Amino acid sequence: MMKTSVLRQARFCRAALSGLGRVQIVSRPSLSSSLALSSASRPLATPCLSAASQLLRSYSSEVEARAPERQHKLITKFKDLESLGVNPVLVDAITNGMRFEDMTDVQTKTINAALDGTDLVAQAKTGTGKTLAFLVPILQRILDRSPELASSNGFGRARSDDIRAIIITPTRELAEQIAEEARRLVRQTGIVVQSAVGGTQKRLMLQKTQRQGCHLLIATPGRLLDLLSDPSSKMAAPNLQALVLDEADRMLETGFEQELNNILRELPPPNKVPRQTLLFSATIPKDVVSLARNFVDENKFEFVQTIDPNEAATHEKVPQYIVPCKGMENLMPTLLELIQRQINKAEDGLPFKAIVFLPTTASVVLMKSLFRRIAYQNPGWPQVLDIHSKLTQAGRTVSARDFKLAKSAILFSSDVTARGMDFPNVSHVIQVHLPKDREHYIHRVGRTGRAGKDGEGWILLTDMEVSLARGRLRGLPIQRSTDLECASVDATESGAQLPEQFSQIRKAMEKIPDMIKDEMYKSLLGGALGGNDSEDIVENANNLALITFGYDQPPAVSPKMAQSLGTKNLRVLSRGSEYPPAHGRTGGHMGGGRGGGGFERGRGGGFDRGSAFDRVFNSARGGRDGRDGRDDRGGERKFSRPRSSF
Repeated sequence: MMKTSVLRQARFCRAALSGLGRVQIVSRPSLSSSLALSSASRPLATPCLSAASQLLRSYSSEVEARAPERQHKLITKFKDLESLGVNPVLVDAITNGMRFEDMTDVQTKTINAALDGTDLVAQAKTGTGKTLAFLVPILQRILDRSPELASSNGFGRARSDDIRAIIITPTRELAEQIAEEARRLVRQTGIVVQSAVGGTQKRLMLQKTQRQGCHLLIATPGRLLDLLSDPSSKMAAPNLQALVLDEADRMLETGFEQELNNILRELPPPNKVPRQTLLFSATIPKDVVSLARNFVDENKFEFVQTIDPNEAATHEKVPQYIVPCKGMENLMPTLLELIQRQINKAEDGLPFKAIVFLPTTASVVLMKSLFRRIAYQNPGWPQVLDIHSKLTQAGRTVSARDFKLAKSAILFSSDVTARGMDFPNVSHVIQVHLPKDREHYIHRVGRTGRAGKDGEGWILLTDMEVSLARGRLRGLPIQRSTDLECASVDATESGAQLPEQFSQIRKAMEKIPDMIKDEMYKSLLGGALGGNDSEDIVENANNLALITFGYDQPPAVSPKMAQSLGTKNLRVLSRGSEYPPAHGRTGGHMGGGRGGGGFERGRGGGFDRGSAFDRVFNSARGGRDGRDGRDDRGGERKFSRPRSSF
């Protein structure tokens, strides 16, 4: 299946980066033939990349001369890295300590290129082994400069104001994960690894670093800038040899651009202290190219494409299902029904280990509390965990560790775990509500089906989100699932016969504090479901409060929120007053009653079961903007498997 977004990004990256200096597409003959630009000496024959061919004017004769040599010595086995000058102690840690034998394509392309000492801009997906791909060359660079560190006898020679390499990553969890892998690699050496992330006590971290020293620092952008700009921290990198930016697109997406540029000012200029910069990003949008211009050596760098443009957007082997639900009041019972079914199925197969992605932190808090109560009433259920931005760093670390080690568990999460985190043996990824863009969906699904394991992806939506999903998830191999009873029942009809999961949810919900329910209600109105009609959102949220929470009226919201939603179907908190107490919130009935002023259902519509939607979908599936069934170059699109029928 052709991944259109990858093609566009690859073209754009090659075109934009060509203005920086020499560009090399590092490859080897045995890699996929779709990477037709892999050899500089070959003509640019691949149609999908022909538009960029004239922009790749920076392929010099020097590059062409180097290409055959690079291909000749390309290493694909970790045990052979010694032939490229990698210290035997690192090779032993990989082959005997970690028991890795074959390098992934990402590792093959990037390690071979980075060991030459040139700067690197690599487009690489998560879950492909890129952590090892950048750790090996930067650790070897440290050992080249200080050979005495190859022995554990060299331990204790580090100083906190002489950091040799820095890895910057967007999240605390990913930083700790990288640090853990780095420590495994350097266990038999004198290299000292430290991590610095937000949400932890800076004083304790400084005491440890000043006592032990630091050669390699893995940090989040905010905490790193804080340390480097604070003279009292006694942390500095005047002799910096290597700098890695991991998940560069995610760092920019989460607003770290200013911090990254400020960090650059705190580091020694590369024209005075030469260093190697490795930038990794799953996507290469315009802002990542701008970032690369600031960080990499424009006279000596390589662009390494590790994503096959013919590769499917998500793992081909991961079945993906969409379940449209009548309304928000159906989502929790449907989720419970799905989990119950998968737990029962797991008794005869792989353990059920799921990540459930939710749109807001308040949703994560409520769902974790709710399903822990359900699990308590069902002996043998998996452990229920949560992870989100408002947890303390200690809490997030414990949740991540427990989920990693668990054979069977359910992790309720915000997008903090969607990228970079490597949780083994995840059998299911379940998304509740539509993610904000296609890339978030793909990265979430990428948490399962890793390392050759099986997995499934599920997404539960309300009917109001259907039209957005058709456009946002177009072309992904998602099939519509219709056999979850809780999804299709109309719980707003008085006297409706509801599946038992509705009663189970309602009974557990009675034990949840009103404050937690109210925060979830308000968070769903606060932009998490952007793109949908505001009246539809309010109607759905009101039904959730009345039917699922058991309230007799929806929670009050501020006048500002009500005004932003532009609807009168909200109970507004008066200015200057305290939050009003709930009035009879344990009332209500399973059959419905809209209470605080919802409006009639019937807007929008669900996923059509017939062929009407298929005709519309198939006519739009080819073009990137839905114009026709051709690609943006005018040629017929070819797919390795049929498109979704969801």
